[in-house]
Amino acid sequence: MKYRSVFDVIGPVMVGPSSSHTAGAAKIGRLARSIFGKEPKRVVLSLYGSFADTYKGHATDVALIAGLLGYDTDDPRLPQSAKYAEEAGIEISIRTEEAIPEHPNTVRITMQSGNEEIDLVGISIGGGKVELRELNGFQLGLSGESPAILIINHDRYGVIARVTHILSENHVNIGNMKVSRREKGKMALMVIETDEMIGSEVIDTISQLEGVDRVLSMED
Repeated sequence: MKYRSVFDVIGPVMVGPSSSHTAGAAKIGRLARSIFGKEPKRVVLSLYGSFADTYKGHATDVALIAGLLGYDTDDPRLPQSAKYAEEAGIEISIRTEEAIPEHPNTVRITMQSGNEEIDLVGISIGGGKVELRELNGFQLGLSGESPAILIINHDRYGVIARVTHILSENHVNIGNMKVSRREKGKMALMVIETDEMIGSEVIDTISQLEGVDRVLSMED
């Protein structure tokens, strides 16, 4: 195996104790907040596998909460994140699930604010690195290493072409793109990773396209 830096071996700068269970959990929470686009009012954290077995000893729960508050892995407020979430008026429930996940370090995060809700599944794969596996039942496969937009759209002819045309017009280079649907002609998901952050004006333009239901952006 090749490593790009020493941090691939020892993990990121962080509040411990574990790069997988603490730093990775904080990053998943932070990415989830970024995708949601605001501070949630209600959160359910469903822990699976080793996350469920050891979350108290490894501070996985407070790390996830810290990420949801926007804290980074080395933020000194991380150990007290549950207190800060309570002060912010965020209602958080933690559940341990018995189902056996594909990866041992798995969490499902359900976030709500008013009528808005998203359901996200993330895994911590070691050394502080993570992967977002699922959004509202659609498969993702995002590392969080690159900016991305997630477009929930109707499965109709021409929607993908119109989105990519707008990105091209605004000189946005696509690094990776994945499309998926659960049923022909119903709702679909476009996941587009880019080389640079996409401005709010471009996102607003895409949001107004016929056939586009919602646009979410992700940055770490």
